[in-house]
This record gives sequence, C-alpha cells and structure tokens, in this order.
Amino acid sequence: MQIYTPDEIASMLKISKHTVYEMIKRGDLAAFKVGNKMRIEESEFERYKTSMSANPAKAQESKSLHSLQLAGSHDFLVEQLVKYIASEGTGLSVTPSYIGSLEGLMMLYRGSADIAAVHLLDPASQQYNLPFIRQLFVHEPITVMRLASRDQGLIVAKGNPKNITGVKDLARVDVTIINRQKGAGTRFLLDSFLASEKLEPAAVKGYENEEWTHLGAAAHISRGTADAAFGIRCAASQLGLDFIPLTKEQFDLVFRWTPENKDALKHLIDLIQLTNFKDSIADLDGYDAEEFGKIIYGNHLSEA
Repeated sequence: MQIYTPDEIASMLKISKHTVYEMIKRGDLAAFKVGNKMRIEESEFERYKTSMSANPAKAQESKSLHSLQLAGSHDFLVEQLVKYIASEGTGLSVTPSYIGSLEGLMMLYRGSADIAAVHLLDPASQQYNLPFIRQLFVHEPITVMRLASRDQGLIVAKGNPKNITGVKDLARVDVTIINRQKGAGTRFLLDSFLASEKLEPAAVKGYENEEWTHLGAAAHISRGTADAAFGIRCAASQLGLDFIPLTKEQFDLVFRWTPENKDALKHLIDLIQLTNFKDSIADLDGYDAEEFGKIIYGNHLSEA
C-alpha cells in the first residue's frame, strides 16, 4: 500500500503542508508516526477525498481556516509574520492595524481584535506589558507570548553630526525630534526617560510632531527634517542611520480566545513555535530571540 508524506498530500490537494498538519491535528485526516515524521496511508487519503467531495463546505474550510485581526504596535517582526502566513499558504490570514500598543490592547479588550502586539513599560514596576494586561483582562481568556526583545534608543543621522549622546541632549535648542503617536509603546518609553532626567516634554523641540511607525520616524532623520527619534535599532539599520542604544524592551503578542477564533489562534501559535519562522529574526538587526515563542502568561485557557 502507498504511504504518503504531508508534503505529498499538500501537493496533491494544492494546499499548504501547514494546512495538512492542521487537518491531522483536528482529526480530519488520520496519520501515524515513523520516528518523528507523520505519514498517511493511501486508503486514508482516498477516504478523506471522498468525504470532502460529499461535503464541499468542509473542503473549503480545510483551505481557509480563519481571518485574524491584529492591532497594536508597529514592528518589523510582526510584518514578517504577516507576510510569512500569507506566503506559506497556511490557511490563515492576519490583517494588521498599527495603531500603538495601548490602543491595540483596548481593541482587544473591546473584542475588536483577536491579537494585540504590545511593548508597554509600566513606570512603577519597570515591567513590560503584564501590569497593563492583568488590569484589563480579569475575566477574558487570554494568552501572552513573548515574541522577542528589541534594542530601543535614539536614531540619529549617519556620523551623529549633532553629537547626541543621550536623552538629555533632546532638550538642546539645536536639536529637533520626531515623536511617536499618543498610545505608542515607544512614546511611553521616551516619556519614562524624560521623567528620569527631570525633563518636561515642553523642553523638547518637536515633541508634538508625530509619526505612526518606526520607519516613518527614521525617515525624518534620513531626510534631515529631524535630528533624533526614539526608536528601534532595526529602523536605523534599514536606512543606514546611527543608533544610540538605551535599553532592551520586551515585545509580546496577546491572544484573546473566543469560540470563533480558537482553532485559528491555536494554528497561529503552532506556526510561530513549530516552523522555521523563527529564522526571520536573524535578518533583523537589534532583536533577541532567546525567549521567542515562550508563553509567559495565560488565564482560563482551558475554557477557551
């Protein structure tokens, strides 16, 4: 009897191998292990095709599991994840809305998103994300995954012509900054540094000028319309700018579970933790993948 691999099944059905693994996981397609590899018998494959022919709606479901809404902070790794999901034919689609960490959490809280991308520093505890998450999500079933740590600091022009060395220099009369929008985690972080230096926002020229993404802020430095921006190392590297590191921050994904998105979120977590997506971090400057994919907090997950 013929024995097939998941790759061969995917090729014959013209779907992604990740979708085949999801079908196996859901029990739609029976498989057995040879070592640590999955295999499917020809008779089982024929049974599956017959059942799908008799139920076109279920066949369509196997090809398209769910559309997930992601809201929150702009991040290059999140961009990579969205592209990976689309290009690999995973049966998922993720639609991002880069509106800032705080608003992303609020959209998740209101049920307008499935996932929030956040990096919010709590000034009192000096912890990232969890203090805010624990206050907001008391009864809602959520899971928090560590995606990566990122280098945050000051983005300045190549060669650092203004000789900017730290946050104190942002109060100089010859220095103009570009800021991030209200609710952005990077703006929270800048405000924390200004407070530690006992600097009022009014003392910083350009504080009221806002951009919505790291690359957008870095582009002002590249064009010469600002002298400095608080942002991540990766944005500086992509535009050939200099970077002054000030801290490492934790960037997390928050999943809110519902009966409608449960299967899709489980599939997404598998894609993050079990595939070669992690290799994407190697192409991004200023990211630390030591805790990549680690579940750092969860409540009521078994009830989701």
